[in-house]
Amino acid sequence: MFLAHDLGTTGNKASLYDADGRRVGAVTAEYPTDFGSGGRAEQDPEAWWEAVGSATRHLLAETEVAAGQIEAVSFSGQMMGAVLLDAVGAPVRPAIIWADTRSVAQCDRLVERVGMRRGYEITGHRLNPTYSLTKAMWVRDEEPEAWGRTSTMCQAKDFVAYRLSGELATDPSDASSTNAFDQRAGRWSEELLAAAELEATALPEVVPSTTVLGGVTEAAARHTGLRAGTPVVLGGGDGPCGATGAARIGPEDGVYCYLGSSSWVSLADDAPLLDPGMRSMTFNHVVPGRFVPTATMQAGGASLEWIADVLEPGGGSGRWDRLLADVDASEAAAQGLLFLPHLLGERSPYWNPRARGAFIGLGKHHGPATLVRAVMEGVAMNLRTCIQAFEEQGWSVESVDAIGGGARSEAWLRICADVWGVEVRQRSLVEEATSLGAAVIGAVGVGGLPGFEAARDFSHVERSFEPDPDAHERYCRRHEQFLDAYQRLEGLFAEL
Repeated sequence: MFLAHDLGTTGNKASLYDADGRRVGAVTAEYPTDFGSGGRAEQDPEAWWEAVGSATRHLLAETEVAAGQIEAVSFSGQMMGAVLLDAVGAPVRPAIIWADTRSVAQCDRLVERVGMRRGYEITGHRLNPTYSLTKAMWVRDEEPEAWGRTSTMCQAKDFVAYRLSGELATDPSDASSTNAFDQRAGRWSEELLAAAELEATALPEVVPSTTVLGGVTEAAARHTGLRAGTPVVLGGGDGPCGATGAARIGPEDGVYCYLGSSSWVSLADDAPLLDPGMRSMTFNHVVPGRFVPTATMQAGGASLEWIADVLEPGGGSGRWDRLLADVDASEAAAQGLLFLPHLLGERSPYWNPRARGAFIGLGKHHGPATLVRAVMEGVAMNLRTCIQAFEEQGWSVESVDAIGGGARSEAWLRICADVWGVEVRQRSLVEEATSLGAAVIGAVGVGGLPGFEAARDFSHVERSFEPDPDAHERYCRRHEQFLDAYQRLEGLFAEL
């Protein structure tokens, strides 16, 4: 058995897989996020650790799997954060997560010193306040007392792997989400760190994702119920782990889409993809020598969660069934309603932390079902722009495999097929792809699998959704209006 922890935005999912990639069981332990004015988005690292312990104990109890049967523990985690630790490895403040956009001034300073194009060439990413480097600069500028106690900065999965094993490191996939990593050289960028006035010693050693950090410590064993000495394999960032779980190991595997809190389209390649318009970014893969060109939007599934909370506060049994029951009745765009899904600012394609969401064309005749449908269409339209960025760089996108919680919705996949104009395929593992990727890393790390290629055998396409030509033609026209609406409002977003 291989234990995978997937540290997401809303909770930690602990999953057990056997050597054939079959999931034996899974338990999720949730934790809160502190969203605040000015772009604040923070979580308590100790809440992550408590969730890891709770989910592991409950998983072992529910599956009746003995701790001694687990051959390795590995991790997938939310990326682009800033977990600041003191000299003994304790958090000095709440973790600043990927959605936080407070470091705009620091990012502007970094761009002035390095240049946006130069930063993109080094890191594979735009210099942007959603990344770790400027978040560290923000803490240094705004919270000097906390910064004075900071010894190192790491990512979410690095922190929990450290608490489990006593050894701190990061891997290339997560390092490439910091804006501080020289992607081609495979090391921290001296140029960017100098511009940020930070030392490389403030960042962990970068080692392969399959590195065995050590064994579960006695204290961690008591906390989790695991056997002391169980190998702890470092793992990777959730995007590259998701690519692995979606069987995107090399360029021949094609494009996939993740419909989660944030959403993205991505693929695996042998080299970084540098878009002249810098709409996309490239992460290092957890597969050595491979890269993961990606176009990510901030609020994909998060937009749908938002409208659900607005229409039915507090959730409750059957909420999603009620909200999605009538979304197939008619296209929101055909009723003159568009939704800009930029609730948390935006990464691809605009890279504008000041962007905001908007309903365009809202009328009294638009009811709850149309609002929900408009949100789903708006996310699909933004992802269409992301797909076009790949097509313009020579990729022929004939089909897209969908994973993530949103991919459970057949209605949303039909919408995506019509908006994108390509076949959209639902895989057998939808929400499990990132945790499966982490399990594969763990198995490869301890020799339980011969290589990452085995992931191709662990999931398959279950359903396929072909685009309706007439609907696609209508959406093409609306997509132009969707793009135009953002351009018209961009200046107003900054003023607001």
